[in-house]
Amino acid sequence: MKKIFANKYVQFGLFALGGVFLGWLLFYSPRANNIAKQELAAKESNVAIWTCAMHPQIRMDHPGKCPICAMDLIPVSQGGSSVDPGALHLTKEAAELANVQTSVVSRQKPIKEVRLYGKVQADERLLQSQVAHIPGRIEKLMINFTGEAVRKGQPLAVVYSPELVTAQQELLEAAQIKQSQPEIYDAAKDKLRQWKLTESQIDAVESSGKVQTNFNIVSTSNGIVTSRRVNNGDYVTKGSVLYDIADLSTVWAMFDAYESDLPFLKQGDKLNFTVQALPGIKLAGNIIFIDPVIDPITRVAKVRVEIHNQSGKLKPEMFVTGIVNANLTEYKDKIIIPRSAVLWTGKRSVVYIKLAGSNEPIFKVREIDLGPILGNSYIVMAGLKEGEEIVTQGTFSVDAAAQLEGKPSMMNHEGGVTSNEHRHDSKPQEGNVNHSGHEMTEMNQQATFAVSGNCEMCKERIEKAAKSINGVLSANWSVETKKITVKFDPKKVNLDAIHKAIAKVGHNTEKYKADDSTYDALPECCKYR
Repeated sequence: MKKIFANKYVQFGLFALGGVFLGWLLFYSPRANNIAKQELAAKESNVAIWTCAMHPQIRMDHPGKCPICAMDLIPVSQGGSSVDPGALHLTKEAAELANVQTSVVSRQKPIKEVRLYGKVQADERLLQSQVAHIPGRIEKLMINFTGEAVRKGQPLAVVYSPELVTAQQELLEAAQIKQSQPEIYDAAKDKLRQWKLTESQIDAVESSGKVQTNFNIVSTSNGIVTSRRVNNGDYVTKGSVLYDIADLSTVWAMFDAYESDLPFLKQGDKLNFTVQALPGIKLAGNIIFIDPVIDPITRVAKVRVEIHNQSGKLKPEMFVTGIVNANLTEYKDKIIIPRSAVLWTGKRSVVYIKLAGSNEPIFKVREIDLGPILGNSYIVMAGLKEGEEIVTQGTFSVDAAAQLEGKPSMMNHEGGVTSNEHRHDSKPQEGNVNHSGHEMTEMNQQATFAVSGNCEMCKERIEKAAKSINGVLSANWSVETKKITVKFDPKKVNLDAIHKAIAKVGHNTEKYKADDSTYDALPECCKYR
């Protein structure tokens, strides 16, 4: 074997083979092909700047790989506009490829959709306590379990009462002298009436001439027994509660309204709602009461809707979801734009305007002032005129193209090179990612951490608690992963304050545990412990 490799012809052949392989790597490998194609594209478009599609702050004067993610750099086309140097000029093909769509802004009737969650509860005005009107011993209970339906006049229990036996004897004796002393006779009958004996029971005693030892206690209302307070053999006094009875022919739907929702709700508003246990059935009612006091723990006020429930399908403690379409008369004739058209960056809200007077799609960023959010749209207070055309879909694609070309954009409203730009042999700046895995940017910080919860009600409560902190730009909690992603300004708020705000409304975070009393006040569907 050593003799074979010692042969000079064999050595020459191996050297030539290695040269061919090296040439293939340099000129025919996929990586070399990509770079060659990029160089050719750069020559054709006279481009001298190369950047990364994922990190547009990278700027180099030659092709290569991104120093951050190692992706191949792409050439930057100088797509400026002759109409406005700060505008972004795209070709029609590029706009179609990015699925960029525009629409003309107009004035509309502002209707805000307020979503509320709550439960069905019994009408407090129809709750009754069935009491014993005579003292004695319970001989027999006619109603033996909770949930049984009763009707007015139905016997509920049999009671033996010594006091009632004495009162009957007085009636029989007074009946013998009622002709001569009618006042005594009437007084004896009135005494029995005060024991809640009916006229038929009093007449039965008088006609039979015999004293009855056991008497029935009858129901004074219709409804469902929600609680049984006595057992057979118990001794009860006058006024002792035997049963709690609820009439469910009319029930209340009690919704939780957060502080931010209350300005858009008023008595008389129509509320459409659905019941989780009755899919496919849509119900509606008018708001008859709004709690004037906010609960200090849950930070919500109760909103009440009265519902007729003759069928009995609605039962207390069922979960309901309601929607109120509130007419914002104070914002009448304001411009309304889709939510997808708006880009947020700190306190700034921007949209992309399509410039008129050109067949090609030319876009320019513009800062606007927003009013209340209307579900999937915003009210525009200033910055737009009726008839202007804005980007409503593909806004992020347009903004990314503007950032690549150094035009004014969402993050850089003046345009040009960003402050953390990389050139030539630049390396990733330390501090872009902190030790907790939280992504850092020049203007704000993004963090992701675990938050306990179960349902969509939890999602709304957690996100509203986080957004209530000054400096938090956005918050999104996932029901599947049980994690929240927040973007915030580190100059105004720290991550610890966001943890505390979420724990304060009843949800455990990675750093803080919710107070037990706050957790116990959560709806049953939100109990995660």
